[in-house]
Amino acid sequence: MEVILLMASTVDGKIAKHSSQLVDWTGKADKKYFVELTKKAGVMIMGSKSYDTLGSPLPGRLNIVMTRDKSRQSDQDNLIFTDLSPAEILDDLENKGYTSAALIGGATINTLFARDNLITQVHLTMVPRLFGSGLSLFAPPLDLDTTLNLESCQDLGDGHLLLIYHVVSHEA
Repeated sequence: MEVILLMASTVDGKIAKHSSQLVDWTGKADKKYFVELTKKAGVMIMGSKSYDTLGSPLPGRLNIVMTRDKSRQSDQDNLIFTDLSPAEILDDLENKGYTSAALIGGATINTLFARDNLITQVHLTMVPRLFGSGLSLFAPPLDLDTTLNLESCQDLGDGHLLLIYHVVSHEA
């Protein structure tokens, strides 16, 4: 199962100023890429805070929201709230015929997948902004030593760069 960590980051490595910030600072080309990749994958996996910033499930793909809040329920076909582990979610998706999923944050959910070495690709849009403080790609403490191989670098315009990496290895 391909698990693509799909994120936008400021040059100083921040994915948001705070957990409820809307992703309105990345630019049109990044948003277009986000829609294309998540629709191609067919599945987006996110945490409840990330879902709350979206406000509703995005159409044309399965929206999986990881939460411990049992009161969160869905009556929509493309929205699932779950307290399953990352590995259990991926097993369930594979059993349903999916071959890839886009991991779209936030930092805590990214950390759960990284900790279990489940991320196979990283698609990172570098945005020409500095926040100085805020949320990082992963929530501390996380001790990672993962080697990535740069597959491509694409200029999205307006100083935005799309970096596509494949995970090569995870060191103990």
